[in-house]
Amino acid sequence: MIKSLKNTILIASLVALVGCTDVGETTSRGSKKSPPSVLMTDSDGDGLPDGAELLSFNDRENFRRWFSLIAEMQFYRLSERWNPEQRDCAGLVRFAWREALRRHDRLWFQAMGEGYEAVAPDVSADQLERSPLGERLFRTDFGAFKPEDLPEDPVADQGKGKFSEFADVRTLKNYNVKFIGRARLRLQKGDLLFYHQPWVQKFPYHVMIFLGEARHASAGAGDWVVYHTGSSPGEEGEVKKVRLSVLDHHPDARWRPVERNRNFLGFYRLKILD
Repeated sequence: MIKSLKNTILIASLVALVGCTDVGETTSRGSKKSPPSVLMTDSDGDGLPDGAELLSFNDRENFRRWFSLIAEMQFYRLSERWNPEQRDCAGLVRFAWREALRRHDRLWFQAMGEGYEAVAPDVSADQLERSPLGERLFRTDFGAFKPEDLPEDPVADQGKGKFSEFADVRTLKNYNVKFIGRARLRLQKGDLLFYHQPWVQKFPYHVMIFLGEARHASAGAGDWVVYHTGSSPGEEGEVKKVRLSVLDHHPDARWRPVERNRNFLGFYRLKILD
C-alpha cells in the first residue's frame, strides 16, 4: 500500500540513521565471454574498462530512470528479489544498479513484485554484451584499469582482481563514483549523496540516492531522495523517501545535506554515467 506523503516526510525527518553493514552477496548470472581488447582499455583513466561505461546519452538516461525507479519502489514494497541480508544503504545502491542493467521483460516484472512499470527502454543489448564486468560491477581499488584487474577465473585467482559483486559504502565512494560538488547545481537523477561519521567505528559511511522528481507522490517537487537507514543487531532498518528540503532541517545537523555540514561529503555520480 502506498504510504501517505505526509507520513513519509514526518517519519523521514525524525529518523535516526545507523551505519551500513558489509555482508557479501552473490548472484546467479553466468560468466561472460572474453571481450574484444578495445573494450578492455581505460581511455579516461577512471578505473573502469571502456566497455563497462554507458557511452550513449540514451543508455545513460534509461539507466538513470530504471535505477531510480527500482530504488524508490523499495520504499513502497521491498522486492523479494532483494536479499534480506543485503538490505542496508549500500545494498540499496547495489540492488538498484544491478537490476537497472537487466532485461526488463515479463519474467523480471513477475520476480520483482507488484507495482513496477516500464519507465524507459532497457540499456541497449549491445552495451550489455560489450561490458566485460559481468556481475562483478564494482571496482575495489585505486588505479586505472588494466586487464589483469579482471581475471577470467575469479575463484582460481582470488585476491588478484580489483572488481567484485559486492561493495560497501566506502568502496562505492572511493572507486565507483566521481565527486560533482557539495552544491546542488549539477544534480541529476541517480546521483548519490555520501556522509561520514568518523566516530562511528564499525560503519562510519552512509549513502543516499537522489531521485529528483519522484515517480510516485512527487507533489510537484524535484528534490526527492531515497535511502535505507541501515541495520544493526536487533534492528533491520527500513527504506525512507524524503525531500532534500526536509533533510536540510533534520533535527540532527550531521544528516543535513548542506555545505556547512562537515559530515556531508557531497554529491557524486556513478562513473559508468560520467
